[in-house]
Amino acid sequence: MKVTVMGAGAVGCYYGGLLARAGHAVTLIGRQPHVDAVREHGLLLEIGASCEAVPVTATTDSNDVADAELVLVCVKSGDTETVGRDLVAHLSPGSTVLSLQNGIDNAERLQAVIGRHVVPVAVYVATEMAGPGHVRHHGRGDLIMGECPTSETIAAVFKAVGVPTTISARAIDALWGKLILNCAYNALSATTQLPYGRLIGIPGIDAVMTDVVEECMAVAAASGVAIPPDCLTGILALADTMPDQFSSTAQDLARGRPSEIDHLNGTIVRRGQALNVPTPVNRVLYTLIKALDSKQQAA
Repeated sequence: MKVTVMGAGAVGCYYGGLLARAGHAVTLIGRQPHVDAVREHGLLLEIGASCEAVPVTATTDSNDVADAELVLVCVKSGDTETVGRDLVAHLSPGSTVLSLQNGIDNAERLQAVIGRHVVPVAVYVATEMAGPGHVRHHGRGDLIMGECPTSETIAAVFKAVGVPTTISARAIDALWGKLILNCAYNALSATTQLPYGRLIGIPGIDAVMTDVVEECMAVAAASGVAIPPDCLTGILALADTMPDQFSSTAQDLARGRPSEIDHLNGTIVRRGQALNVPTPVNRVLYTLIKALDSKQQAA
């Protein structure tokens, strides 16, 4: 299968790398330093004790999406519309577009720009870029994918490369669940610059995370979204399965890049305000990260 990854960061490189390793024709579209490294050495795919160089095409040119059968959109939420405008001029009629992004509305926003169906996908993976052209896997990797005419075929492709994939008509509920998880961990990992395992060991941090999750669940309920009542238990247990993982927000701040906080805790704050649901703890975390974002961008 011909696959193009729009946004060759940690998530895009991990899934693109697995597909390329299995023999699929994968093109990574990303930033120049990353593209140069992949062209010179291949994509370094580090999983556990294994680190191998996977041959894969890399480019900065979105024209290379033209003949893709499958397009994985993995850019930051703030870049969704920009990437959509790049895609719309090049997509072939038979391409399937998947949004593997944080947040709950990226597939909808992307669909509005490109004028065709975009499949929402909830991604549960711990990865980081260890350097240009080098992706490191810390845990999990399963996907919950929305329905489309090619969903069974695509799910089979992912399963064949070792990615557990579930097709669901209610992928939006899974995205809400992922949003709540991100709201609980991302800002706290970013402000402390701690991985999940050390973060959860801070006295009182579980109470803060509980407040965050309860606010998120109240906003979800007011939005008509069904969240399992044991959601909090699973979220607090995540640190045991991903102890060395820094949140994507922590990684963004450490590298001086804008974060996605507007599409995480910021979403909860805005929706809570619109629905008259109080979200004071989410608001504090959102404000702190926005301040750190502003400070870094000014510097």
